[in-house]
Amino acid sequence: MTAPASPPEVLRAPLVVEFPFTRSLGPVQSAFLTGLRERVVLGVRTADGRVVVPPTEYDPVTSEEIRDLVEVAPTGTVTTWAWNDHPRPGQPLGTPFAWALVRLDGADTALLHALDAPGPDTVRTGMRVRVRWAAERIGAITDIACFEPYDGPAAEAAPAAEAAPAAGVPAAHDGVFPDAVTGIVAEARLDYTYSPGRAQTAYINALSERRTVGERCPSCHKVYVPPRGACPTCGVATTDRVEVGPAGTVTTFCIVNIKAKNLDIEVPYVYAHIALDGAGLALHGRIGGIPYDEVRMGLRVEPVWTEGGRYPDHYRPTGEPDADYDVYKELI
Repeated sequence: MTAPASPPEVLRAPLVVEFPFTRSLGPVQSAFLTGLRERVVLGVRTADGRVVVPPTEYDPVTSEEIRDLVEVAPTGTVTTWAWNDHPRPGQPLGTPFAWALVRLDGADTALLHALDAPGPDTVRTGMRVRVRWAAERIGAITDIACFEPYDGPAAEAAPAAEAAPAAGVPAAHDGVFPDAVTGIVAEARLDYTYSPGRAQTAYINALSERRTVGERCPSCHKVYVPPRGACPTCGVATTDRVEVGPAGTVTTFCIVNIKAKNLDIEVPYVYAHIALDGAGLALHGRIGGIPYDEVRMGLRVEPVWTEGGRYPDHYRPTGEPDADYDVYKELI
């Protein structure tokens, strides 16, 4: 008796998605971040008297522009929290800590940041905390290194009495600091393990053999390339594999004029939707072997593989007559 074949191993691989996000700052955000550099926490007062920290440039209720800056204390109260037992790279602390919403004294909203505490049994809603400032401050939210438990009186950390009109009332602040921060660069990064699943594992393995394999829906008979494992229209599993292509038709395209970092392709070049013969929808691919301004809808193309490549490097014209629009209009 022959043992049943074991299912193919589903692929898994580490994946990192990252990019620097550069943005300019308006007067409110500029004052807030510059203030952190100077160990000053600023909020903004709305028309109804609420103090919002971190400050916004528009009232979250009325959408009116607000510029009335006030200084709040670096002490506050935890309103809610969650324990982080396994800090990830890039997070505020390298040891277990709590993510906490802290309402600073003088503010009506809470600020999200890390709370350095010995363990979850030492954290509670309502506990008093204070800002622990970073040793080196540059005008960023990371100038607050974290919050830490605080048992002292609020008056010790509140703004000076002469700056505040009354006890517990935030002092007005003009938001003016020397060498103000006017822009920031936020490094966005997502580091995770990706698994394409059963259907796309078969698709990727077939590409390494220079074949393109999709899956057909047993209900509507549409062939999905790349396959998704299920038909999003009918909601049924797609297990009937179908080899498509290798040639296909350009359904639509764009001309790329901005060179991407770490991408060794000269601009301008063309990126297109290509409906492979037998497929029920188009996939993405770069068009080569033809001047960019000669690429057109209906152009017949075929894949070009590099030595040892696991997927097509680009698609080039086959030399066939262009496809009639009626043939591919439903795939645009």
